[in-house]
Parts: sequence; C-alpha cells; structure tokens
Amino acid sequence: MTRTLHLAVAAYGVGGPGQHGLWKDPRVPSNASIDVRHYIRQAKLAEAALFDAYFIVDSQFITADYPSHYLNRLEPLTLLSAVATHTSHVGLVATASSTYNSPFNLARRLASLDQISGGRAAWNVVTSFDTGTSRNYGLAEHLDYATRYGRALEAVEVVRGLWDSYEADAFPASVADNTFLDPTKLHALEHHGEHFDVAGPLNVSRSPQGQPVIFQAGVSEEGRDLAARVAEGIYAPGGSVEQAQAYYRDIKARAAGYGRDPDHVVIFTGAAPVVASTDAEALRRSREIYDEDDDFDRKLGFLGRSFGAHDFSTHDLDAPFPDVAHLAEKGGRTAGQAIVERAAAQGLTLRQVVQTLTEYRPSPFTGAPGTVADAIETWYRDEAADGLNLNFRTLEEFERFTGDVVPLLQERGLFRTEYTSGTLRGHLGLPVPENRYTASRSRGDR
Repeated sequence: MTRTLHLAVAAYGVGGPGQHGLWKDPRVPSNASIDVRHYIRQAKLAEAALFDAYFIVDSQFITADYPSHYLNRLEPLTLLSAVATHTSHVGLVATASSTYNSPFNLARRLASLDQISGGRAAWNVVTSFDTGTSRNYGLAEHLDYATRYGRALEAVEVVRGLWDSYEADAFPASVADNTFLDPTKLHALEHHGEHFDVAGPLNVSRSPQGQPVIFQAGVSEEGRDLAARVAEGIYAPGGSVEQAQAYYRDIKARAAGYGRDPDHVVIFTGAAPVVASTDAEALRRSREIYDEDDDFDRKLGFLGRSFGAHDFSTHDLDAPFPDVAHLAEKGGRTAGQAIVERAAAQGLTLRQVVQTLTEYRPSPFTGAPGTVADAIETWYRDEAADGLNLNFRTLEEFERFTGDVVPLLQERGLFRTEYTSGTLRGHLGLPVPENRYTASRSRGDR
C-alpha cells in the first residue's frame, strides 16, 4: 500500500470538551447540536475538501456540568443516516457503545447505514467512559475495565460474524428461475460466548465495502490491545510529537504481533488547528479561544467525569487532592489514575490539579497556512500519525482550513486531489474483507 495522508473531521455543535464557551459565539446557532442541517453543511464541506471521514462522538450519560454539546445532541446513527443522503463520498463514522448495545442491534443499524451510504459506514467502538450510564440501562453498577474490554472484543467478533450472514451473491433475484434468494449463501452465526449468545442470521446484505470499518480509540493497556486486535482506524490521543510517535510505534507493533498488516491500521491523531494570516495572529487567536473557555467551575465539574461523575465542588479547593483513585476504576481509569499519581507526586491541591490539567497549550497546528501545513507534514512524515482527526469551533474556521491549508497539502503531494473510491475502505486503503463462508468454500473446507 502506498502511504497517503488521511483527514477526518469531528463534529461538536455548540461545544465539546475544552469548548465550554463556544455556545456564546454568535456564529454558532444555539441549536447546532440538534440541527441536522448544521451537520449536513459540515459533512458537505468535508466532502468538497476530499476528506476521508466525518466522525460523530457520543455518550449516554450527562450531568449539568458537562459541555454544552453533551447536554442536547442527536444519536449518531440516526444523524449519519440523514447525512448519508446529502453526501456521496465522505466516510461516516458513528460512535456506539459495546457495553450498552446488543451486537445484533448494532450489526443491523450499522449495516443499514452502510447500505444507505453505499459503503461509507464505520463503527467507533467504545466501552462507555461514564460510570453513570449503567443506571440508564437498569444496572446498579458500571462494568469493570476487564469485563468491558472483554465484552467489546466479543461484540466486535459477533458483529463481524453477523455481517457475513449473506455472501455477496446471495440474491440472484431471478424471475426466470423463481429464485430471489440462494439459501446456500445465507448463514446463521450460532455464537455462544462468554458475554453473548446470538443465533443470527442478520437480515441485511453486504455493502460495496463488504463490512463497515471498525474504529477504536485505545489509550489504556486494554484499549491499545483491543485496537491492535480489531481496529482498522484508530483515534489517537495526540500530545507532543514524541508522545504521538511512541503511541504510533506501539500500536503498529501490537497489530503486527497479532499477525495483522500494520498498514491496515490507520492512525488518526486528534488536532484542533488554529489558522490565521500570520503565525502571530494565529497565536493571539489561540489564546483568545482559551480565555473564552476559561471557566473554572465548568472545568472543576468536568474533572469528575474521570471519577464516576464525582462532585469535586464538595471538597476544599486548596486542600491536597482528595483520595478518589477508587472512583476511577470503573470509569476513566487510565486518565483518573494519571491525575491521582501526578497530584501525589507534585503535592498538588484540587485547585492546582484543575489549573495544570487545563492550562494554556497552543495546538502544534497553530499558525499561518504554511506553518500549519509544515506541522502536518512533519507529523505525517515522522510517523506520529497517518492522518488527523480535526476539530473546528465554527464552520468559518473549517472553511479557512479547507481553503488555505488543504491546497498546500495537495501541492506537496501529501493529500488526494480527487476521490478514487466511493467507499470508506477505498479512501483508507483497506482491503474488502472476504466473506468467511465464501472463503471457506474457495478453500474446499467441509
């Protein structure tokens, strides 16, 4: 496979993490997060710029302290089904929990999106970060880390098995032969595992890309292992270029260790570019954005997300950081443990933890168009990422990037100048998976 730069965009409506003040921007409609026309405009802009994918994040639990976009947003698969009818090439990535969905339901909904879009669907597999989600599904407790990731692995295996229910030529639809379905090309799964018992078959046929693409965002050991086993696209955490390179090497090596082709694991690093006429102007705007969002009480409230929605406002801000490590075990364990360990090592108070976690750090992709293009090229060529999953505060800022930075990437031969495929797998350089039953028949298995 010839390596090429990939670009995706994530939609956040009126403001996701770190964008607590975005809803106040007069350029952002107050109902943007539930206005399908807002998403369609974004997706069409991404497609006009030849982006690989359009990505919708999700969660199923909130408190009043969560970012504005979290409080009132559309369900991803419903949303992307509407977006699919207004686009023709850009990939459509939906986040859905393996912890709080049945594999059959997920397989059917994602296969339906894949059919509606003509082979552009993808599933971003999450295990549900928020511990409070369990109570929305009638469960007293959120599952522990090991159980959630074991369930996720099995869920992907079951979903992929269901997607193989029909072989590609299962529907001859021959009037002359009075044959709509070739029943020898329909297969029940009959899966009986640790977490799921699923008979199948699925009642949705294969799309032009064979199966939807699997995405995952693995940070913990369990998450990285799941990503290396099953993910075809990965949303990486970013950080410094050195941290991104270490993550990139680790995931590619793990994938190879599972007998997979590392080129078939496409790593997207999260990025929030700030583009202006000059570097100085971009840095000024970057600082302004930080100041617009610098709401301590909101940041304090959102800190609780890594600790089972714990209410930190009940603690003395200037006392040592409280002993809450146990609260992270069934939620954001990796992030929570890192926060606790850092606070203990540096003797930080609760106030100082909030301040240091959210201190001003300009994006490495901040500057004039040429500066931003240089940074993207460096990250790509130095194998810190195969591409970027971009986040923009407003449509105007997205348009600036697509109008000023993307052409520079194209001139340098880094990014496509036209779509050469109509499927997401085609954009990402991924093979179409062969139906397991077709492959078995080709091998002459009995």
